[in-house]
Amino acid sequence: MNIFWKRGNIMGVTLSNQDGVLTAALTGDIDHHTARELRLAIDEVIERDKPGLLLLDFQGVDFMDSSGIGLVMGRYKVMQQNGGEVEVTHVPKYISRVFKLSGLEQLGVMEKKARPQKRNTEEEADNETR
Repeated sequence: MNIFWKRGNIMGVTLSNQDGVLTAALTGDIDHHTARELRLAIDEVIERDKPGLLLLDFQGVDFMDSSGIGLVMGRYKVMQQNGGEVEVTHVPKYISRVFKLSGLEQLGVMEKKARPQKRNTEEEADNETR
């Protein structure tokens, strides 16, 4: 089962549930304008399907404010209440730093290695290889 939700060009989520793992592939910006709709979309599937693991995939996330921390914390609590777990994956470095500062890393939901930030210029890429 795949469910896709999108709010204009700002934010989207593709939800797929396979073998008890609900994957929420997030894209765009997570902020106070989009977090509520994301919570509702994800929670609806959690309540209906009762997955054992919620995998929040941040690979397509371009921006996140503190609402993203609330999104993860809230899903962590919902999954705990349903006897499941949360894992956050493909987290950009700048978002990983925010998660660490917020204490999310201590919950054990973070993946082991954050993906590198997007390079802004070819010159920066050249400097990194020297």
